[in-house]
Amino acid sequence: MEQRENVTEQVKTIGALLRLPFEVLLDRVYSKVVTSGFEDIRPAHGNVFRYISPHGSRLTELADNAQMTKQSMNYLVEYLHNHGYVEMIPDPTDGRAKLIRLTDQGQAVQQMAIQISRQVEAEWAAQLGQRKMSQLRHLLEELSDVLDERNPNKR
Repeated sequence: MEQRENVTEQVKTIGALLRLPFEVLLDRVYSKVVTSGFEDIRPAHGNVFRYISPHGSRLTELADNAQMTKQSMNYLVEYLHNHGYVEMIPDPTDGRAKLIRLTDQGQAVQQMAIQISRQVEAEWAAQLGQRKMSQLRHLLEELSDVLDERNPNKR
């Protein structure tokens, strides 16, 4: 069966152009994480690993940053908690609240994902050429800075 492009791929919207590299990167990262012994980690768990603060985050912060419902984030956090990747501790600023933070095992997964991401970037630089990859990275960093400054949810 022939796979057809969707309309955004046909007209090459910026979303389509950013999506394919991101999807390839996710596939590479999480398939390597799984084959490295973390068989219970899935790409959806990246919403926790990507947005969690080094000192811990509240569930609502994680959900807001990942742009998902608290219920969906809670499902991911509970799964990771039950599998030893995160722990829940009292929030020192509010005794009623809990902070979610990575365990040593969770930090190992996070660091592995970063390392694999860097390897993929190096492979892409070898394919595109270092100069083009540096330009791409610079432009994406610049765009991210501009968008971050304008995003009221990040202030």
